[in-house]
Amino acid sequence: MVQGNDTPTSDFLLLGLSEAPELQPILFGLFLCMYLITVLGNLLIILAVSSDSHLHTPMYFFLSNLSLVDICFTSTTIPKMLVNIQTQNKAITYAGCITQMYFFLFFGVLDNFLLTVMAYDRFVAICHPLQYMVIMNPQLCGLLVLVSWVTSSLYSLLQSLMVSQLSFCADLEIPHFFCELNQMNQLASSDTFFNDMVMYLATGLLAGAPLACIIYSYSKIVSSICAIPSVQGKYKAFSTCASHLSVVSLFYCTVLGVYLSSATTHSSQSSAVTSVMYTVVTPMLNPFIYSLRNRDIKGALKRALGIASTKGTIVLRLKM
Repeated sequence: MVQGNDTPTSDFLLLGLSEAPELQPILFGLFLCMYLITVLGNLLIILAVSSDSHLHTPMYFFLSNLSLVDICFTSTTIPKMLVNIQTQNKAITYAGCITQMYFFLFFGVLDNFLLTVMAYDRFVAICHPLQYMVIMNPQLCGLLVLVSWVTSSLYSLLQSLMVSQLSFCADLEIPHFFCELNQMNQLASSDTFFNDMVMYLATGLLAGAPLACIIYSYSKIVSSICAIPSVQGKYKAFSTCASHLSVVSLFYCTVLGVYLSSATTHSSQSSAVTSVMYTVVTPMLNPFIYSLRNRDIKGALKRALGIASTKGTIVLRLKM
């Protein structure tokens, strides 16, 4: 990355959500709490799934992967933001910016793929229940997750390499709290036509195609549920995918809301504020949605925490 006069540029400046000094302590406390809740909630989901043999099924295998990705997705942006607020230093190195952009794209796209895989899992479970264990065998589940990880990694690597070929002027200010791909392209001093075309094409393929698969899966699911004669059977079938449908709706509605609002207002600052919805709020709410609507998760958590509490009590008694 070079300046317009071919001199290396070392740092970017992340302007964050607000430059008002009186808001910095509030933003720090708010985002620290949201980050801790996100990490703790998703770790509890992983603990519940890994500790209970009854949850060693395809649906919960994908859920534990989604929880891990949500932790990593949030960790690519919020810790740096908190450090910048605490130290009152908005600088991020060029290498740090490219690295942050790589992992943000990687885990963001991976989140999208996992939601699609989970929709397919629910489609097979409800539309082909007798063949579910045959179709969703461990080999296929592992392959689906592996392909999702590899594809996400290759896409984020491609975009990062393309951005690294751009030229930038000195003292760049990024009106965001993280290094976002679109912002980087807009701030480049060199021609970004090819970068923009690749970004839009990849967005259409990697976001549009999974969304179409999710819509198709749920259209078939709704048709199958409507064909069930009993009300109790309909409720039971719908309850198995209600949590996932809630998470999918939350994720895509917030992402579409961010980009539609930014396209309407043309304000980078408003885009940064609305980006909080899918980068922070959605990963934070996912564990609540799954735990509150899922008896299996709640039961597994109670058993896991109960065992941990019992072991702690036994250790204390032995020491006494």
